Amino acid sequence: GAAIGEAVGAGARVVLTTGGTGLTPTDLTPEVTRPLLDREIPGIAEAIRAYGVVHGVPSAVLSRGLAGVAGSCLVVNLPGSRGGVKDGLAVLEPWLVHAVEQITGSDH
Repeated sequence: GAAIGEAVGAGARVVLTTGGTGLTPTDLTPEVTRPLLDREIPGIAEAIRAYGVVHGVPSAVLSRGLAGVAGSCLVVNLPGSRGGVKDGLAVLEPWLVHAVEQITGSDH
């Protein structure tokens, strides 16, 4: 949580976390992220999970990653696996710039 908060406080426009989104007792990334968010964006996390399932990773539904806005920063929890990160980046790539512009109000 401290690392996310520091990045947001330093003016980061996007913070991506990896790992800690599963079901083990030590997977606490969503619990640490949620209090830092001003607004959640459930569609992002849902799209990342759906992309994994559609591309042959049924266990992607077990990811509890969140996405949302903290200040003027987009925060997205990605899974810890290489494939999960690759899938997450594939989902983010087409609209990431537009989302960041919307958050700061500079898309109009």
